[in-house]
Amino acid sequence: MAASVEAQAIPSLSSYVRGKDIESGRWVYVLSARAVLEDSFASLTLKRRLESGRVSPDEVPEGVIAGRVALADEATVEDAVQAAAEATKIWRAAPLSVRFDGWMELLRATIEEHQDELVRLLTLEGHPLELAKWEISGMRELTRPESAAYLRGQLHQEFTVGNRRNIVRRQPDGVVCITPPANAPLVSALLGSMCLPGGNAAVVRAPRTAPYGVTYALRHIIAPILDQLGAPPGLLNVVCGNPAPMLDAWIRSPLVDDVLFFGDVPNGLKLERRCVEAGKKPILELAGNDAVVVWKDADLDGAADALAESFYGSGQLCMIPNQAIVHPEVADALIERVAERAQRLRPGYPDQEGVLLSPVLRHDKFHDFLNDAVDKGATVVTGGHGMQLDGTVDDSAGFFLQPTVLRVDGLKDAREVRAVREETFFPLLPIVVPESADDEALLDACVEYVNSNEYGLRNSLWTRDQEVVDRFVAHTVTGGLLKVNDSHIAFTAPLPSHGGTGLTGGAFGEANYPVLRTTHLQGVSVVIKEEDSVAVAR
Repeated sequence: MAASVEAQAIPSLSSYVRGKDIESGRWVYVLSARAVLEDSFASLTLKRRLESGRVSPDEVPEGVIAGRVALADEATVEDAVQAAAEATKIWRAAPLSVRFDGWMELLRATIEEHQDELVRLLTLEGHPLELAKWEISGMRELTRPESAAYLRGQLHQEFTVGNRRNIVRRQPDGVVCITPPANAPLVSALLGSMCLPGGNAAVVRAPRTAPYGVTYALRHIIAPILDQLGAPPGLLNVVCGNPAPMLDAWIRSPLVDDVLFFGDVPNGLKLERRCVEAGKKPILELAGNDAVVVWKDADLDGAADALAESFYGSGQLCMIPNQAIVHPEVADALIERVAERAQRLRPGYPDQEGVLLSPVLRHDKFHDFLNDAVDKGATVVTGGHGMQLDGTVDDSAGFFLQPTVLRVDGLKDAREVRAVREETFFPLLPIVVPESADDEALLDACVEYVNSNEYGLRNSLWTRDQEVVDRFVAHTVTGGLLKVNDSHIAFTAPLPSHGGTGLTGGAFGEANYPVLRTTHLQGVSVVIKEEDSVAVAR
């Protein structure tokens, strides 16, 4: 006899609104990553049957269902926004010593305490173990004293000018609605929660494809921090639902001030226009097409390690290297090193040590980009095929893709190749080898190439020449983050982890610190008289 729901003890989470758990009677189910890898079609069918009520959970073998989250109804979604609007009116008046200093201190301790639990939740979402540890390292850097000191200084500064006490501060926008992406919902939701110390309230949509980690982390790890700080109920609300109806409701609502959207470029730019028309602030985290420039005197092993980061999560991350521009004198040597590293990567279950590749459910776009590149003269250095869980080549039914390295000769026409011009959300790395030229002209061409990228998340340089570093840093104006002789994806305080220009962040794109992006500048001047004593909350 099949085990019952109670015997299986399926972890179940409700909507979280006004500090309370709200049930709906409808569930969104999350299946174990192992079950999905063993038979993705059967798992997808089972998920649909469970959610439609055609199959009862007690008919499912134990261990297949990893958890479930309540599907929020329309009334709950509306109440979450109303609750946030009420809560921010109280929270915005809290002094920074409570809502920022206290928050950062508790968040830092909480992330440290729960890091193993967070890693486990990420592997539940299908993130390889090593990748999950990297993601949590980003939250640790975000809470370091250096990050806290920088952000605190941006939120409030005071100056005495004659008999005036002048203040430049950032005030909260109000209600911030957050929709994390399907590929990294948990850590994106954690990042979005950094709007709270700015004095805002938040409504977070847990995506139906992966709702459990988001809901659990916010409900059981972040919400207790707010309770300790004495924050009003309703400051943080979590609801699971379909993206289109929920975004429509947020844009219609006069109570919503900001929308933080993680996703693809077409949908993000469409949302940006709708937000502006509705008088709301769009904060976009969209695609990346990061460039890495490798100069002739670079540490080639270090550069190759950084470029191999292109394959982390099978390339399904926005902030990895998407293309390289390599000095012709060292191109052959570097390409050989990158190919060797690519060939060593193996697929596996997400909770296994040493696994960095994730399943790619649809391979058609990968092959379209690959064929386009070859048709336009690119050379496949390594990879180019699908593969099974055990590494066996399989172009018809494999869940994984081989890490693939392309050589593209010529910088001038490189963007004729789609894999160079557009984001590749799969393990395909084009390495562009420019035409031979004197170093002055070549460096100018490389910088211009980086600046003309339609995207703008992260850009990197590898060189030992300080003059080259200075010129690259001085003249590279696109991107939210520049890295020199460093891991492309590493997080380091107090620099931002996200944000960028162009198609990455839309018309208002820049480096993204959510506590700053969801607040606005305000100046305050108080005339000081000896007989008066005026206090301004700080």
